[in-house]
Amino acid sequence: MKPWYQRTLRWAQTNLTEKDPVRYDAEWWRDHWRRTKVQGVIVNAGGIVAYYPSEFELQHRAEFLGDRDLYGEIVELAQQDGLTVLARMDSNRAHQPLYDAHPDWFAVDADGNPHRAGTLYVACVTGPYYEDFLTGILEEIIERSAPDGITDNSWSGLGRDSICYCPNCRDSFGQELPTGVDWADPAYRQWIRWSYERRLAVWDLNNEVTRRAGGPDCLWIGMNGGDLVAQSKRLRDDVEICKRTPIFMLDSQWRHEESGFQANADSGKRLHGLLGWDTLIPESTAMYDAGTPTFRLGSKPEPEARMWAVEGFAGGIQPWWHHIGSVHEDRRQYATAEPLFGWHAAHETYLVDREPVATVGLLWSQRSVDFHGKDSPETTSQLPYRGWVDALVRARIPYLPTHEVDSRFAVLVVPNVGVLTDVQCEALTAYVEGGGRLVVTGESSLYDEWGDRRDDFALAELLGVRHQGKRLEAGKVDWETYDAHTYLRIEDRAIADGFDGTDLLPFGGQLELVEAAATAAALTYVPPFPIYPPELSWMAEPRSDIPALVVGERTVYLAADLDRQYALHHHPDHGRLLANLVRHDGIPLQVEGTGVLDCQLYKKGDAHILHLVNLDQGGAWRGRLEELTPVGPFTVRVRAGGNRARFLVAGVEAEVTEQDGWITVGVDRITDHEVVVLS
Repeated sequence: MKPWYQRTLRWAQTNLTEKDPVRYDAEWWRDHWRRTKVQGVIVNAGGIVAYYPSEFELQHRAEFLGDRDLYGEIVELAQQDGLTVLARMDSNRAHQPLYDAHPDWFAVDADGNPHRAGTLYVACVTGPYYEDFLTGILEEIIERSAPDGITDNSWSGLGRDSICYCPNCRDSFGQELPTGVDWADPAYRQWIRWSYERRLAVWDLNNEVTRRAGGPDCLWIGMNGGDLVAQSKRLRDDVEICKRTPIFMLDSQWRHEESGFQANADSGKRLHGLLGWDTLIPESTAMYDAGTPTFRLGSKPEPEARMWAVEGFAGGIQPWWHHIGSVHEDRRQYATAEPLFGWHAAHETYLVDREPVATVGLLWSQRSVDFHGKDSPETTSQLPYRGWVDALVRARIPYLPTHEVDSRFAVLVVPNVGVLTDVQCEALTAYVEGGGRLVVTGESSLYDEWGDRRDDFALAELLGVRHQGKRLEAGKVDWETYDAHTYLRIEDRAIADGFDGTDLLPFGGQLELVEAAATAAALTYVPPFPIYPPELSWMAEPRSDIPALVVGERTVYLAADLDRQYALHHHPDHGRLLANLVRHDGIPLQVEGTGVLDCQLYKKGDAHILHLVNLDQGGAWRGRLEELTPVGPFTVRVRAGGNRARFLVAGVEAEVTEQDGWITVGVDRITDHEVVVLS
């Protein structure tokens, strides 16, 4: 039999509260496990709150626990049902008695005051709390109940904006700790890298303990988020973590309005790029009303939870339902998981262990998020990346995130990755020399590995541009302040597919000032002019020689931040231009029809598997999605062989037509998603 981390595809978590020992209905939840066809459960064990009678007196017992072992009772039922069991820890905070007994175990600020989170104290990852106290609790839990493994919700301690000055950190760091958050301070930059290493040391130590106590497959798996910026702020190194874990417990519970449902599939693809596509990525999806605002005991609207989950399926993520507490007066949340999990169980063979088919790569770098993004990683790093994601989704161009320069891609996009090492730049040069097409935006390669600015782009010669050391800032657009009322003039119609009838594109963003070495600019900058009064709204300078887009034989450099602007405002012209820059004859998918679809294409054996997720949902409204809006019909063409199409959601089969290496099939209607198996 495969180990648990390779066979457990569907998960359940009832996140216990301190009141639950006197009200937990074990048989009801056991029936719910069966109704939702889960194969594994996550059960609160210890850490901040213990749900068993621990021998560690300073581990706080749940207020209503008494001498009951609620954790052990749930584990026993799950094991009787043949389910995988993970004991859940939430371990980086503690109550007053533990702090009073061991104040040296906890993080302190520069004045010696403890870091607190509400009434709790935040432990330091460097000291005895993690190295001795928690490891003893892990051993106790394994000895009592023999779980398959242990997972921890909040394992990495303070984030990067809070420096701990406890004696353990002072001794371990090896030099004077930085006095505060200062990206220009070499000590702070060294502290960032050291802090990542300390979290990895926690990961390694916990796994050493759990394997020794419970056997080679008794793993400790810290939960992690899917958002790269959030991971960076919590000092969690995605690349190194993925080297250490055979399963990724993804704690990414809801859609954020600024990124959309499509962010979930992107997270799955990005993480699979590190883990491999045969590794499982279960994702904690809130059945409670998570979001802004959050209502822990309310029910998330079913369409909202469903869309987040099916986008996860499209990105290779497995489902994991999550409720806060065991008793709810708002019982609507119980109905959400059953149809989703049932469908997943019926079609699981097509949803795991498959290979993506894509010819466009989207480069990301956690180091650049840190040392280029610095205090504004969302604006500097995340928005340009997200703009490309949204543009490629809108254009129905399959892509994959990648943290390495990979020659399998026909086109590689570098979206304002300011920090690129010399080795990475050499790899990008070799990629182009080997026949790849490179699209680079913004400040990419303008900074070294520590975020120090180079004199010029490291890729200057390759791109045929030189940075002038200046930037035209975006400013803002309103009817009285018009310094961002700017345009881009189309100088080369080769990049202007879909722009018949115009010589100008609206802009409104920031622009890196560059000199084009030999190639004429394909887009040039039109300086701002008044919006109001209308009598003054005419171009005083209708043309400039300032390059906004420079196109070489196999390279593209975009000085205008259209990727960032598209993430912010979704102006159709910006998304269309970005898509034009990567479009090529080798794209293996064509989808015709009206609507916004996220299209993910995979291959498994002789079959091609196409996920089509309907993102035309609630576009006129912010907030939770209330109902699903069907779209269709669509005509789908895939570069593949075969003569049959099976629709896993509609439950029907259809014939296809084959011509010149393409198969064509019609898709009449998509409500939330459709999965088409072509064979």
